[in-house]
Amino acid sequence: MLKLLVCVSGGGTNLQAILDAVDSGKISNARVEAVISNNAGAYALKRAEAKGILACCISPKQYESREAFNRALTQKALELSPDLIVLAGFLVAVPEEMIRAFENRIINIHPSLIPSFCGVGYYGLHVHEAVLARGVKVTGATVHFVDCGMDTGPILLQKAVEVRQDDTPKTLQERVMEEAEWQILPKAIDLIAGGRVTIEEGKAKIL
Repeated sequence: MLKLLVCVSGGGTNLQAILDAVDSGKISNARVEAVISNNAGAYALKRAEAKGILACCISPKQYESREAFNRALTQKALELSPDLIVLAGFLVAVPEEMIRAFENRIINIHPSLIPSFCGVGYYGLHVHEAVLARGVKVTGATVHFVDCGMDTGPILLQKAVEVRQDDTPKTLQERVMEEAEWQILPKAIDLIAGGRVTIEEGKAKIL
């Protein structure tokens, strides 16, 4: 049984998609063991508590320096000892020491088709604002493994979503979540839990 640690900053809709997929059997051989948020007011923590899942807040505001926060976050992850860490809307840079400790065992969901609209500054609604400003016709979401770069790790799954002429950043964000993020993140976890993913020469391959 694959033990999951889910890290999230906000409402936790991707977390809910994971929980629903576990309950429905779309994700097999995996369970959410713990949820960490950098935001004490994150509704995601309430979602976890409602399911009897360990929920904790580790915020940079609680520490005198970013280095101290990084150590605390990494130490908590090591204590929990998950098989897979899922960044499901986690708006904090994951420390390098944590990435190295869990090499090829951290995945992230990003609300665009990487390598477009990713990297520094591209998070949350900013991604969809940039998509509309550029006038592209297709966007989507990407699940990728996390390395020490920003959205540069091996891509596991992607799903395209049409951009409509009357879209606003908010309507586009909602459709990308519903049509892409909530679909491919549970699928990615199920693939990994089933032992169907390998990383070779910097690329994720599905067996």
